[in-house]
This record gives sequence, C-alpha cells and structure tokens, in this order.
Amino acid sequence: MSSQHEVPLSSPGHREDLRADCSACFGLCCVALPFARSADFAVTKPAGRPCSHLRTDFRCGIHERLRDKGYAGCTVFDCFGAGQKVSQVTFGGTDWREAPQTAHAMVEVFPVVRQLHELLWYVTEALGLAPARPVHGELRRARDRIDGLTRGSAESIAALDVQALRGEVNVLLLRAGELARAHVPGRRKDHRGADLVGAKLAGAGLRGASLRGALLVAADLSGADLRDADLIGADLRDADLSGADLTGALFLTQAQLNSARGDAATVLPPALSRPAHW
Repeated sequence: MSSQHEVPLSSPGHREDLRADCSACFGLCCVALPFARSADFAVTKPAGRPCSHLRTDFRCGIHERLRDKGYAGCTVFDCFGAGQKVSQVTFGGTDWREAPQTAHAMVEVFPVVRQLHELLWYVTEALGLAPARPVHGELRRARDRIDGLTRGSAESIAALDVQALRGEVNVLLLRAGELARAHVPGRRKDHRGADLVGAKLAGAGLRGASLRGALLVAADLSGADLRDADLIGADLRDADLSGADLTGALFLTQAQLNSARGDAATVLPPALSRPAHW
C-alpha cells in the first residue's frame, strides 16, 4: 500500500524552512528560554540570560557532550526554524550583542515565533495528507495566514494571541487527522488525552489510534504498531519506542522523538531523524 503522505520533493511539505539552522541564528534558544536545575538541566537559568556555555559565535561550547554534562533538555528542544526566522527576518540579521537594545524584544518574540512555526509544521504535514483533501483549502489559508504573522514586526508578533490561533488551527488538524486515519481497517482505538504514564504497551496494536495529547511518559511501546496513529501533543518523554513502527504516524515531531528512547529497529517517518542518543 502506498503512503498516505503524497508530498512531491519540491513541495513545502518537506518543511526545510521549518528545521533549525543554528548557523543562521543568534543562539536564541540559549538566551530566551529559562530552565530549572533538574534531571534535564545541570543549573538554573532565567529567561533572557545567556547560557554560560554559549560561545561568542553563538554556538554551544558543549554541544557534543550535552547529555554527559547534564543538559539532556537541550537535546530535546526543537525551535522548528524559529531561531533563524527571528534572527534574520524579524531583526534583519543584527544580533543582540551588536545591538543590546534589541535583546529584550528578541527574547520576547522568539517563543512566539517558535509556536507559530510549530503550527506551520503541523499544517504543512496535513497538506501532504491525500485523504485530508476536503480541508486542504482551509489549511492553505491557515498556512498563509500564519506565515504572514511570522513576518510581521517584533511588536505585532509579541502582541499575538497564539493560544486563540492554536485553537482555530487545531480544529482543522483534528479533521485532517480523522480523515487520514479513516482508511485504517478495523476499529481504531481512542486514547486522546489519556493518562498512560508507565503503561505496558509492548507490542500493542495501535495502528490508526488517536493518541492526541496522551501522557505516555516512560510507557513501554516497544514493538508497538503505531502506524498512522495521531500523536500530536503526545508526551513521549522516556517512552520506549524500541522496535516500534511509526510509519505514517501523524503530527509526530523531532522533539517528541528526541525525548523518547528507541533503537535501530524503530521505524520512523521519512521527515524525521533517528536521535543520536538512541
């Protein structure tokens, strides 16, 4: 059976502009975001303060040793390309060290654009789902609207009501996911928003299931059939995906995979990469 994802190589469905390009960013994730000392971070850092490991060229000084140094949380984060958008488009390539007066605005704008780019990732994926054609028109309009918002001024971006926008777009994504999963034979399980923390789901038949927003922290999903499952917003931290089949999994992100555990036998969607720590 051919994949339901029908995205030509030249189409925006490959989402290259929604992938982080750290070489074109001013280290914004290392400055704008706060973190607390925990199993994920070795120290506490407030929003707006540069990480002590941020080099003068805006690269991470311990990038290859983040997990060993206690910064596993950094290896999970994905800005969906928001870093280079804010650095090169919103602020025209002028960094916060050259123009310190822009630092506060960059810190304020970056998390907003990151959320907008995440929405663009989902919408673009939905546009690549052939069964979701009935909502493609609305999805294209939503994509164009969101993209336009990311290109506004720093002031207009900071003033956005992102939660309201997410609510509007989620209606379309839900419909797209339902249409895409409708082709899966048999009864499709509904675990939307379910508390499955630590659940024993090894080898589970979850093809076409709705796992939207499900809590799957430390769940055993080894060998599970997750083909065509809707995983938008699912919490996969420390979930065991060893040998799981994620072919055609809907709205799965790199950040979700990075937070989970897997192995060489885990089957991934083509748009995503096998995390280095697996």
